[in-house]
Amino acid sequence: MEKEEEIEECSTACFHLVSAFLACEPPDFVISFARDFGGGFITERVQSFLWNECINKSDVKCNLPYLKRFLKKLIVEIESNGDVVLDELYEKYIFCLASVKDDDLAKGNTRMLRRFSFLFPKDCSQASSCQIFRKLEVALQCSLNMLEGDTGCSIWPSSLFLSEFVLSFPEVFSSKSCLEVGSGVGLVGVCLAQANCSKVTLTDGNLSTLANMKLNLELNQQATDVLGHTRQPNTVQCLHLPWASATENELRELMPDIILGADVIYDPLCLPHLVRVLKILLKREHLNLHLNNGSKDCPPDRRCFKSKETSSAGDLDVYVRKEKIYGNPHADHLSPGLGQRPVAYIASVIRSIDTFNCFLSLAERENLIVSDITETMKPLDLLPYVKSYQRSSVRMFKISYL
Repeated sequence: MEKEEEIEECSTACFHLVSAFLACEPPDFVISFARDFGGGFITERVQSFLWNECINKSDVKCNLPYLKRFLKKLIVEIESNGDVVLDELYEKYIFCLASVKDDDLAKGNTRMLRRFSFLFPKDCSQASSCQIFRKLEVALQCSLNMLEGDTGCSIWPSSLFLSEFVLSFPEVFSSKSCLEVGSGVGLVGVCLAQANCSKVTLTDGNLSTLANMKLNLELNQQATDVLGHTRQPNTVQCLHLPWASATENELRELMPDIILGADVIYDPLCLPHLVRVLKILLKREHLNLHLNNGSKDCPPDRRCFKSKETSSAGDLDVYVRKEKIYGNPHADHLSPGLGQRPVAYIASVIRSIDTFNCFLSLAERENLIVSDITETMKPLDLLPYVKSYQRSSVRMFKISYL
C-alpha cells in the first residue's frame, strides 16, 4: 500500500513539474517542483527527467527567451548545492545565450507558446491531493507584455478561473449557445468547445487580438469533448465586436443562451458600452412577460431583489445582490433552460473598488441583477501547478436582466 502511494505521489509530482514548465510558469516555481520531485534536491535523475520530458522538445524553440531564464536559474541552483550539472543543460544554455539577446526580451511584442494542462483527478473533490487520471492540454500563443498595448493577447487570472468553471460544470453549457465578450487569447472558448455547446461565439474588439485568437483555435482542434461526445465541426466562430459601435440589431441576431466574460470590468471608460451590450444580449422581452405572469418565485415588484450583502472580496467594501439558490445548484441555478432568460457569467479580479461600484451602478440603472456566486459555485482546482495564478483573488458574478 505504501509503495502504491509513493507511485501516486511520484506520478502527480511528474505531472506538476512537466505541466509547470510547458505553461512557462516563473522559473522559481518550476525549480521548486523539481526539488519536490527529487526529494529536496535536483539530482542527476531529476535533471535527466527535465531534459527528456521538458527541455528536449521540438516546440521549445518557440520559447528560447523563457528557456534562457529557466536554465540560468536551474544551473545556479544545482551548482549552489555542490551537485553536478548535466552537460546537455550547459550546452543548451550556451545555445540560448547565442540565440537570444537581452534586447529581444525588452521588446513589447514578444510572443511565446504556453501549454496549459487541466488536470482532472480520480477524486474530483480535490485536484491537488490525488492522482491525475486524465488531462486536457491547451496550447496558446500569447504575449509577454501584459500592460503595454498587448493586453488582449495576454493570459489573465480570471480567464484561467472561468476556464476551470466551464470544465468543472460542462453540463451547464452542454447544448447551449454561448458567447464570450472580450475573448482575448481564446482560452475560455477552447474550453467551451470541450463542453459540447451547440454553438460558441468568441468576440473581441481588437483585430490583432482576433487574429491571434483564430490561430490559437487552430492549434487546439480536437475531436472529442470532456464528456466524451464527438464535437461537431465549426461550432466555434470568431467575431469582431467592438462594444462601443455594436448595434442593437447586430447584437440581437446573436441570441446566446449564456454570455461569458473574463476580466472585462477594469476600464471605467468601457463600462457603459459593456453594460449596454450585456443588457441587449440578456433582455428577452417575450420571456420576461412569460416569467413575470407565470412564475410564483418572480413577483413583478423588483424590490424583492433589493436585499444587499457584503461579498468576501478581500477587505473591500463591495455590495452585490445575492440570490437564493433552489434545486440543483450545478445546473438549474446556473444554466438557462426552455422558457428561461439568458444569463451571463463574468469572472473578475476587483482591482479598483470605485471601478467595480461604477459597474454595479450602471448595471442597476439598466435593470441588470448582479449576484456573487463565488462561494456557492466553486470550480475544481484543475491547475494546481500554476502558482502564479491566485485563484482566491477572482470573483464570479452571475448577471441577469430583471
